[in-house]
Amino acid sequence: MSVASLEATSSHVLDNPAWAALTGPHAHFAERVGRAARYPRDVAPFHAVTDEDDPRAWADLATLVGPGGSAAMSGATEPPNGWELVQTGQGVQLVDAGLRAEPDPEAVRLDPADVPEILDLVARTQPGPYLPRTVELGTYLGIRHRGRLIAMAGERLHPPGWTEISAVCTDPDHRGRGLATRLVRAVAAGIRERGEQPFLHAAATNTDAIRLYESLGFTLRCHTVFWLVRNTGAAAAEEAACRS
Repeated sequence: MSVASLEATSSHVLDNPAWAALTGPHAHFAERVGRAARYPRDVAPFHAVTDEDDPRAWADLATLVGPGGSAAMSGATEPPNGWELVQTGQGVQLVDAGLRAEPDPEAVRLDPADVPEILDLVARTQPGPYLPRTVELGTYLGIRHRGRLIAMAGERLHPPGWTEISAVCTDPDHRGRGLATRLVRAVAAGIRERGEQPFLHAAATNTDAIRLYESLGFTLRCHTVFWLVRNTGAAAAEEAACRS
């Protein structure tokens, strides 16, 4: 699919990919209150609302997380009254525009029994959030050296027709060997076999990773903003007043 056709036919899905996933292929993971949803805390940290301009969606999110609860999500505007912005970060979303996808003979599928090793590699490489049940979100592939996990990549958000490649990381002692490239291509091969298209996110400051992904055939679709927001309780009170 070309970038032009992406903009014409599928942009709405990738504009709110967590919501599209939680109400689509990942609906079995969803903890949901009306217009708000999240993954279980040990699966992924992401929350989403159907429309960030809808006060009712934010009221549902407040009910979902509870007073003082936090939500990690993406958005384009400032959160409304009743929410405190705790942390923010700039990111980019890239989509497949010519990636060469191919299986890798050394890549092995990782499963729940591998989670201790996965979490150890994540702690050493910091590719982004990874929790004890994240491995359940999709296919995760790894490469081992003398029995030790040294590199991995896998599938995270799953909006209809799309799958996010995530947790791309390599042990510092084994970088420069093209392991990340091989694993991205191998994960993408599985995505393509299902008739879906790969996409991914990266921190805007991670220019090395962005250059790598662009060299592999990804192209920038949009800039994103990631939030961590805290419910101060005022949103639910305002919604209750409106309903009374």
